Amino acid sequence: MASQRRRRTPSKRGRPKPPLEYSLLYTATLCLLALGAVMVYSASSAESLLTTGDSSYFLKRYLIFGAIGLAALHFLSRYGLKHVRHFTPLLLGGSFFLTMAVMVPGVGISVNGARRWIGAGPVQFQPSELLKVALVLYAAQVLATQPKRMRSMKTLAKPLLLVIGAACLLLLKEPDMGTAIVVCLAMGALFIAAGVPTRHLLTITGTLILLALVFAIAAPYRRARLMSFVHPWHDASGAGFQTVQSMIAIGSGGFFGVGLGESVQKIFYLPEAHTDMILAIIGEELGIFGVTAVAALYGMIAYGGLRAAKLARERYAKLLAVGVTSVVLCQAILNFFAVLGLAPLTGVPLPFISYGNSNLVVLLGAMGLLLNVAKDGAQARAGKPLRAIEGGKGSRAASADSRGRNGGTRRAGARGRGRAAG
Repeated sequence: MASQRRRRTPSKRGRPKPPLEYSLLYTATLCLLALGAVMVYSASSAESLLTTGDSSYFLKRYLIFGAIGLAALHFLSRYGLKHVRHFTPLLLGGSFFLTMAVMVPGVGISVNGARRWIGAGPVQFQPSELLKVALVLYAAQVLATQPKRMRSMKTLAKPLLLVIGAACLLLLKEPDMGTAIVVCLAMGALFIAAGVPTRHLLTITGTLILLALVFAIAAPYRRARLMSFVHPWHDASGAGFQTVQSMIAIGSGGFFGVGLGESVQKIFYLPEAHTDMILAIIGEELGIFGVTAVAALYGMIAYGGLRAAKLARERYAKLLAVGVTSVVLCQAILNFFAVLGLAPLTGVPLPFISYGNSNLVVLLGAMGLLLNVAKDGAQARAGKPLRAIEGGKGSRAASADSRGRNGGTRRAGARGRGRAAG
């Protein structure tokens, strides 16, 4: 028995402990998935029982696609960063092609006046979800390998801004303004992390604000959403209906909610209760406490993702971590603001919680890349602890301290003789 214990001990000690940022990201993701499964069932069970005869119809599909997403997460967390650069052009071109294919009659599927999906029967895919992650990978690669492009707007625009602009035009054509906004916000965070000059950032921001106003006013349904955001109670039974019902749901929950599964708004009052507006059901059933817990989990992702970016050993890995973290956070913040009535409704799902096959699988795969960055950065620090500070004061101090610990006591006057010899 003693010999067996001695054999097992080195293997346990030899297993590397995951770094803090990896643990934070993985834990927060799993907690959001668990909460998503519970809330998808709670928000959809009554309606799906009446429409499909199966109260757990949406829960089953959420679990299936969640399992596929977790498989992608684990695979990419181990091998993704090694191969993602080579596949980025293919991924970007394929996502562009699929996004354009959505608009072809007979190929794209129209739901509520928007053509965003392709597929057949119960299996449908939204290419715009893949496109936004492909744009992050492409932008991170360009900004990491060609930093000179940031010096002028002309070199920054060709081809980076042109590619991003073309993608946003395709998204607006579907229409999918919510995803276009998430792409623009994530790219802004990526540009700031890459060190794009402030004057260029201000130029891009001003242009985007002007274009957003034009697009918001040009389409009648966008104007209606904008006006319902400003005065939702003026048309509570029309354009402002969803916003008003969301406010009622959150207001009914109070601090601790009416109880899990006890929501009233989810039963034919609040449209898209298990998808875009699931946060309102969380607020009604779990109260402000539940909404705060969800916000705290996204805060863990923010801290873990930005910490992983800071500690990454390569510029490309740093920018990729910032980009993926920004996509998740920008999408979550936009959904929070829309549900709370602080922003117009854009149809953006809540990451890892809302029911949405494409969004769930793609974002879990993106989190796998982020976990890979966190793991590789930790392994680099563990294998080469002094490389990060080599050549600085910390390196000389560490080496002197090492001599003091391992080489015995220092001899008096050694420092003076060293200076005299120099």
